[in-house]
Amino acid sequence: MSPFFLAAAVTFFGLWIAVPVALGLLRMLGFYTIVYEGTAQVFVLFGNVLETITEPGIHFLWLRMGPKALIVNWIGSRYTLDMRMDQVYRRSEPVNSEEGAPMGIGIWYEMYVSDPVAFLFKNADPRGSLAANVSNATVRSLSNMKLADMLGNRHQMSQVVREEVSPKSHEWGYKLGSVYIRKVHLRDPRMIKQIEEKVVNRLRQVTAAIKQDGENQVNIIASTASRQAAIAFAEAAALRPKIVGQALKTISSAPDILQAMFEILEVQRVLEGGAEITMVPPGSDMLQQLIAARGKPAAPPA
Repeated sequence: MSPFFLAAAVTFFGLWIAVPVALGLLRMLGFYTIVYEGTAQVFVLFGNVLETITEPGIHFLWLRMGPKALIVNWIGSRYTLDMRMDQVYRRSEPVNSEEGAPMGIGIWYEMYVSDPVAFLFKNADPRGSLAANVSNATVRSLSNMKLADMLGNRHQMSQVVREEVSPKSHEWGYKLGSVYIRKVHLRDPRMIKQIEEKVVNRLRQVTAAIKQDGENQVNIIASTASRQAAIAFAEAAALRPKIVGQALKTISSAPDILQAMFEILEVQRVLEGGAEITMVPPGSDMLQQLIAARGKPAAPPA
């Protein structure tokens, strides 16, 4: 076998098999441990907490715990805790307003492990206890509030709940972060139905009032326009005789023009009347013949 392949085989064996096995053996013997970002490790031996490591990185246990590090992984216990921020949302916590309305509060809060030892040994279920504490604080501090304040002052309610919960939760190794009231709603379906009906009826009343007011405004505008038009027509009708009289007075100063105008008016009336006209030339006896044909005595010639 060539030296190159021999070196490659030795390197592969060393990097992929020998080194991991050796490092694992050192970890089992408690020589070192690795703490990852956002975690903490607690070492317990014979019921006593030997060491709590919260800083991320490689830590040499022989330097921190001495000879006990050799047996802590065999006889004792090592707990790895998640120290990252966690979020929980509790829906519809039952609360009654001052007016007696059954309300539901949706509360969102953040939490994280602040004391790993207290988190492990002071409470069997710190997460559930914190949730129960938040629920009790919400019901205790927000009950009997006015409905208007409950619907409009969510920021103030969030501060009240946080101040109520924080001291107790820290004793269990859990620390409460931000608290926010996200939703306030009614829990009684019949009350919700009644409110919906009232809102719908009110909207109908408002819509009808707006419609009636619009119709009234239209009627007022129409009547005002009709009155102004009637006044204008009346004024025009009153001015017409005056204008015609002044025109006739001016025309009467010239008799020839006056006579011609009346003749034109007479002819225009005859034409507008639609009557049949028979033109008889002067000196013709056609009129006498027509009268004789009807059996009447003929009139003396003109």
